[in-house]
Amino acid sequence: MPSAYRELKERAWLANLEIPKRGLAIYTFGNVSALDAERGVIAIKPSGVAYDKLTADDLVVVDLSGKIVEGNLRPSSDTATHLVLYREWQGLGGVVHTHSRYATGWAQARLPIPIYGTTHADHLAEDVPCTTLMSDEAVERNYEVETGNQIVECFKERNPLHTPMVLVAGHGPFTWGKTPEQAVYNAAVLEELARMAFVTRTLDPSAGRLPERLIRKHFERKHGKDAYYGQSNQSGSTTSAGKAGG
Repeated sequence: MPSAYRELKERAWLANLEIPKRGLAIYTFGNVSALDAERGVIAIKPSGVAYDKLTADDLVVVDLSGKIVEGNLRPSSDTATHLVLYREWQGLGGVVHTHSRYATGWAQARLPIPIYGTTHADHLAEDVPCTTLMSDEAVERNYEVETGNQIVECFKERNPLHTPMVLVAGHGPFTWGKTPEQAVYNAAVLEELARMAFVTRTLDPSAGRLPERLIRKHFERKHGKDAYYGQSNQSGSTTSAGKAGG
């Protein structure tokens, strides 16, 4: 019998395949989920299944309370974290967790990624935030839910749609977007920003933050109300292929 969630599962499957393709994780590390907001369900990678063995049929569909709606495999162990973000923030269509090398390095150092240059400012107007380290008490509760709570707490004074990425201290990166494809794109961007920042700090440990005027200019030309990066569509707004500069 054909799956009622076939399109959602295929979309999540293709997004998951981007993780090893973009060098964001090895073996079974990492996961992507895709949301169907109208039906209140997500499709997510099953736990412990290697990417080269993964099929669209393997994707697990769960509702926003975590109940399995369709699938014979256990969903990702990070499912509860994804669900916290979907429940707390409107406008998300995809969530990604990876263990990409440089972003995870910054997370393990428990450091935000400084905004050193315009490539970073093309994508967000602040340092990539890092959560606090999880308390012993939280670890003993529902660990994955508490990871989601850590992220939400980190964004109490931030707009998650303006800053679609975070480092979970001691753990690794999470990203999100209006679509699962955009969420994976943000994961790849985060890894590149992490690597560039590492190189900058290695070359000059005293390197300073990019001046605010340059941060605002580069961010606003792509994301502001008068954005002019990319090509204009018929409505007069701009479209972008997701590249920095150019």
